[in-house]
Amino acid sequence: MNDSATQDDIASYLDAGKPKKWYKRRWLWVFVGLLLLGIAAAVVFGGGEQRPNYITADVEERSLDLTVTATGNLRPTNQVEVGSEVSGRIDRVLVDVNDVVVRGQVLAVINTDVIEDQITQGRASLNAARARVAQAQATLTADQAQLARLIEVQRLSGGRVPSQTELDQAQASVNAGRASVAAARADVTSAEAQLSSYQTQYERAVIRSPVSGVVLARQVEPGQTVAASFNTPTLFVLAEDLATMQLRVNLDEADVGTVEAGQEATFTVDAYPGRRFPATVERVDLASNNIADTSSSTSSQEVVSYEARLTVSNGDGLLRPGMTATATIATQSTGRAMLVPNGALRFQPETEEEAGGIFGPQEFGLQEDEQASIGEGSRQHVQVLQDDGTLRAIEVTTGRSDGRLTVVTSDELQPGMKVVTGIGANAD
Repeated sequence: MNDSATQDDIASYLDAGKPKKWYKRRWLWVFVGLLLLGIAAAVVFGGGEQRPNYITADVEERSLDLTVTATGNLRPTNQVEVGSEVSGRIDRVLVDVNDVVVRGQVLAVINTDVIEDQITQGRASLNAARARVAQAQATLTADQAQLARLIEVQRLSGGRVPSQTELDQAQASVNAGRASVAAARADVTSAEAQLSSYQTQYERAVIRSPVSGVVLARQVEPGQTVAASFNTPTLFVLAEDLATMQLRVNLDEADVGTVEAGQEATFTVDAYPGRRFPATVERVDLASNNIADTSSSTSSQEVVSYEARLTVSNGDGLLRPGMTATATIATQSTGRAMLVPNGALRFQPETEEEAGGIFGPQEFGLQEDEQASIGEGSRQHVQVLQDDGTLRAIEVTTGRSDGRLTVVTSDELQPGMKVVTGIGANAD
């Protein structure tokens, strides 16, 4: 027995210096057991149906402002093209672009040498016509005196002398003298008119501003010859007042029925990003641009548009003629009402799941739905997300829409409820 104990001690002593076999390590079996237990729990508790990741939006209660968007250009309220009715060489140009001018201010001067000669000639012609009047008047006076003497002689002679023929000739001379005086006076009137015309041309050789405003364009230089024989050349373009301007925009025929004079609007220009300027609709043209533009042929496929004019205040002078502007016209306000996104009216749970479930194509945005138009007065259903993650269908009646949000009425739907607009990707 002592020998057996000795042998066991020797075996234990020899095994103490050797590593244990892997299947004899207790901690390894504990780790494997825990791993298997975790896998089993995942299978049991995670193998159920996975809920979709719904995209939701809150039901809002506020006023929906309906708007119409259109683009156009800024223009002065009154833009005047200053031309010349007189032909000649430009001697002086006294203003330039952006200069502020007042009514009657001299803008340019055309050479008047030829006109001055014409005025001198006109005065001479007038003086000659007046002299002819005096000469004709003197002749008439002499003829009248001769006729008077003959009549007196006939009275004193008892009708014996002079003869009737002499009296007739004297009377004819008087009549001719009166006609000569009338013709001479007509020549005076003609000469006066001709002289006045020359003087008017002389005055118009000095180009003056017809309005008070700003010079927008200068199209003439000193030494340039202006020919006004067939048409009036444009020398300057003036804006009467840039403190008040016009914005002319083109309205689509689908929107023209909602826009009318007096409606408020705002617009933006590229020169000042993010800044909105106020405006007011002044008028909407009855005729379309296709009718107004007689030079273009109208076809059934052309886009029909109508011009609207908006009044713009430009007291700070930031806006300039010709700027491209995008206007938003407020056409109607619905008043306080419940609003839901158009995507909520389009969403159908079955359709979404059949489209691919969580592994198929997902809807991360509702651009197409937001742009869709919901028929006014139609009955729709929206899916409301419950606290337990389930969906509840509520019937609503649709009202006006701006293409993104729609007014709805319902006995069950309340502001603050979350309506489903789509299904997003589930988190891993």
